[in-house]
Amino acid sequence: MTHVPNLIAIFGWTTLAFLITLSLTPIYLRLAEKFKLRKQIRDVSMDGKEATFFRELHAKKIGTPTMGGVVMWGSILIVVILSRVLSLSGFIPKSLLSRGEVYLPLFTLIAVGILGAVDDYFNIKNIGGGKGIKARPKFLLLTLFAILGAFWFYYKLGISSIHIPRLGDFEIGIWYIPLFILVIVSTANAVNITDGLDGLAGGLLILAFMAFGAIAYAKGLMILAIFCGLMIGSILAFLWNNVPPALFYMGDTGSLAYGATLGVIAMMTNSLVVLLIVGFVFIIETLSVIIQLLSKKFFKRKVFLIAPLHHHFEKKGWGEAKITMRFWIIGAMFAVIGTIIGLIGMGNGI
Repeated sequence: MTHVPNLIAIFGWTTLAFLITLSLTPIYLRLAEKFKLRKQIRDVSMDGKEATFFRELHAKKIGTPTMGGVVMWGSILIVVILSRVLSLSGFIPKSLLSRGEVYLPLFTLIAVGILGAVDDYFNIKNIGGGKGIKARPKFLLLTLFAILGAFWFYYKLGISSIHIPRLGDFEIGIWYIPLFILVIVSTANAVNITDGLDGLAGGLLILAFMAFGAIAYAKGLMILAIFCGLMIGSILAFLWNNVPPALFYMGDTGSLAYGATLGVIAMMTNSLVVLLIVGFVFIIETLSVIIQLLSKKFFKRKVFLIAPLHHHFEKKGWGEAKITMRFWIIGAMFAVIGTIIGLIGMGNGI
């Protein structure tokens, strides 16, 4: 029975995040219409050639409001601040603004969210003559955020080992810093790559945060578990309006921010191996892009009709809903497997 109040708290805060995000959505949609924050379809593919297939598949989505991620992570920020106010007023015993459990993921969510918002805005307004922030400076800025996090974990928190379920902790010393950077940058970009069909990335993110919320709770990181619930609540509100045909898209300000935060939470719970399992679909999507680019560069031929993988199946004639649901099913299977492995072979979190 001791777990009941904690589970009620997690459910309550998750519901609040859902309701706030849902209630702010109409305001965002009016602002998006006023300032013409509408989705643009890319003209060129990742290898610099004309994206003919892609435009054929997604021409109908041109003009749909984007940058909805601002509402999502903005709602989480509101909930955390509200919890602080309520705790100071004596209405609740403890604020969600926990130095040890929420500062890092919240900072990542907001900082990378702002980077993604600037990228989205540049894309929409065609600033700089390109579609969004150019790849190199965006990569460098994302890497800078990851470097700050890596140094905080290694020097401030003294973390320098990784946990392998059932085998224990393995000390890797200074190599923890480049590993941390790789995890954050890779996870952010993997979610961003997967965010190409209505509801696809959102559903997979919910499954991932459910897995890490369970692991955080099992490790005694109650506030971090609630934070995972806030992430889930905001994404659920997004999916409420993102089911085909989508009313709006989260944009890079959502996908990059939520991906980077997922990576941070995985490192906070010392669950890198679990991330590799839970994030199976994200990894496969990213690999499909890498394989396509390498094949075209060195062998002058495509492996997939179009990359990422979800567009390959779309080009083959699968409907958006079918691809999304099947990828969700695969994601759910690996989320369950990852959660079980993480709980059975737990290591120490932060």
